[in-house]
Amino acid sequence: MVLLGLGSNRGDSTQTMVAAIEALVRFAQPGSLRSSRLWRTTPVDCPPDSGDFVNSAAVFDPIDGLLPEQLLAELKQLERQFGRGEKHVRNAPRELDLDLLLFDDELRDSENFVLPHPRAKNRLFVLQPAVELVPDVVWPNTGKTLQQLLDELETDERVMPLPTQPPFYVA
Repeated sequence: MVLLGLGSNRGDSTQTMVAAIEALVRFAQPGSLRSSRLWRTTPVDCPPDSGDFVNSAAVFDPIDGLLPEQLLAELKQLERQFGRGEKHVRNAPRELDLDLLLFDDELRDSENFVLPHPRAKNRLFVLQPAVELVPDVVWPNTGKTLQQLLDELETDERVMPLPTQPPFYVA
């Protein structure tokens, strides 16, 4: 199982998110891709005057032979296709941000790639959408489910579902 976090706060973020989720189908076993609702979220650790984000999560079974490193490279390419520049300021506004949160039980710890995602379990904008999809998945090295992590999280972040929603995506 692959779990991704998606976000956008530049351009038509709702349209970007829907199109990005649809683009993920090429990495997924047929019929396995599901996405959460879209959530409006306050920016976290972003430059001053950063606008709210639209966030979501997606989960799928990866196609045979897909490695985490390959998927990460493909996700970065997809970000560029949606207008994100090669070099960017950390947490600056962006057209599309795709984070590889979990990839089966795989672990990585290098300068350019840490898996599971190192900050995801402490962020409401990641946990809330992910819990819609896989509340009982245990986050590595914690012994806690995503639902437990969400229930225990103390934050001043604000998240709320978008009032007009495209349907949950399943492919």
